Amino acid sequence: MNPQAQTLYKRVQAYSLDSEGANFSFSQRLAKENGWTEAYSQRVMDEYKKFVLLAMVADHIVSPSDQVDQAWHLHLTYTHSYWDELCKDILGKPLHHEPSRGGLTEKQKFWQLYQQTLNSYQRLFNEMPPAEIWPSPEQRFGYDLNCVRVNTQRYWLIPKPIWSWPTQTWQQVRVITLLLLVPAVISGCAAVSSLLITSMSIGDLYWFDEFMSLSASTSST
Repeated sequence: MNPQAQTLYKRVQAYSLDSEGANFSFSQRLAKENGWTEAYSQRVMDEYKKFVLLAMVADHIVSPSDQVDQAWHLHLTYTHSYWDELCKDILGKPLHHEPSRGGLTEKQKFWQLYQQTLNSYQRLFNEMPPAEIWPSPEQRFGYDLNCVRVNTQRYWLIPKPIWSWPTQTWQQVRVITLLLLVPAVISGCAAVSSLLITSMSIGDLYWFDEFMSLSASTSST
């Protein structure tokens, strides 16, 4: 990191995203909206500041991780803080957010830009970006694209287990789960039926339909 970048980085680091005296701070809002702990939220904010520096000194367009992007999105809503304090007073230039236009070409483009960003991070800070905040491109443009906002007053959030089981074993577990849930659904338990349907993917619904058809044909024979 050259002296100019070091000076800028110190200024960015010294900048506080949390307004003094706020009853509901930036870090608390970021944690709440994403279901994070405040400690993790603070780490994401630190990485967001590193991303801002990368955007200023890297010789290419930079692309954030989903976590860093959430901090960026939220900061953009604090218009005075973002445009007047960060961009004008600290960076000396605007930092615009340009989302993907969609499509395979754009996905490949941002995949490459994200990998370049990870490489530039390593060179600039002389360390690997933390994987829990900067995942691989495969996860960034695969698993992470499934993230959505959920109203926890309306829906239950039940983490899916991550098991590396053979397909046959996993199907057996799904059968057992459905056998436990189906009676509740049939008896008119709206909460359980809502949970069952909203937690299924399209593939799960197709599989469930096949399972019910198979059960019906087995019962009739």
